[in-house]
Amino acid sequence: MNLKTNLLTLALVLTFALSSFAQQNTQIRALVFSKTAGFRHQSIPEGVAALKKLGQTHVFNVYTTEDSNHFTDENLAKYDVIILMSTTGTVFNDAQKAAFQKFVQSGKGVVGIHSATDTEYEWPWYNQMIGAYFLAHPRQQTLRLEVVDQNHPATWHLPKNWLWTDELYEFRNINPSIKVLINADETTYEPAKAMGANHPMAWYHEYDGGRVFYTALGHVESAFLDPDFLKHLYGGIWYAAKGKMPK
Repeated sequence: MNLKTNLLTLALVLTFALSSFAQQNTQIRALVFSKTAGFRHQSIPEGVAALKKLGQTHVFNVYTTEDSNHFTDENLAKYDVIILMSTTGTVFNDAQKAAFQKFVQSGKGVVGIHSATDTEYEWPWYNQMIGAYFLAHPRQQTLRLEVVDQNHPATWHLPKNWLWTDELYEFRNINPSIKVLINADETTYEPAKAMGANHPMAWYHEYDGGRVFYTALGHVESAFLDPDFLKHLYGGIWYAAKGKMPK
C-alpha cells in the first residue's frame, strides 16, 4: 500500500470518526416523517429542507423518511422527537402504532405540522395525542393570529398580534387538555365553518408520558422561508425534545 493510499484511508477514517462524534454529541435527534395516504401538500419538500437546515443551524441531527417501517422500538429509540411533516391519512399499521405509543410513553416528544391533524382518523390515542382532528378550511387568506401565550419557546419571539397568510384549519375532537399558544381571530378573515372565539392554531401539552407541540401553519411553501415561522417550529421542536420551559 503506497503513501497516497495510506493518506486517503486515514482521511476516510478521520471523516467517519468526526461524523460519528458529531452525531453522538448532537443536542437533539429528530426523525422527520412525511408519509401521506391522502392529500399530499406540495410544501412537503420545502418543509423537509427547512427542517434539515434548522438542524444544521442549531446543531441537531435530522433523519428524514416516508417509510413507516422505520417505526419499530429499536429504530425509534435512537430519537428524541418525531416530527410529523404534513402527514395525511392512515400511515401506520398496528405494530407501528404500538412502537409510536411506546416512544411517547418513554418520555419523548412529538411535533405535528399542518396536516398532522389530518392523519389516523381511526386511532383515538393519536387524536388525543396530536390534540385535534382536521375539520375544514376556507380558501387561503391573511388574518390576525393572536399569540395568547408568549411564555413558550415556540412563541417567545412573536408579537401579540401576528399577521399571517395561510390555509387556515378548523378542528373537531379537540382534546380539552391542550394548552393553546396561538388563536385565530375569525373577525379578520372568512372562515369555512367557523369555530368562534376559541379557534386554536398552535398548542402544546404533555400526553401519556411525553410532550407534544402542534402548529396548524405551514400549508404554503413560503412559510418555510419565513424567519418567524422557522423560529416557531424550532421552539416547538426544542420543547418536545427537551421539555425545557421557563419556571
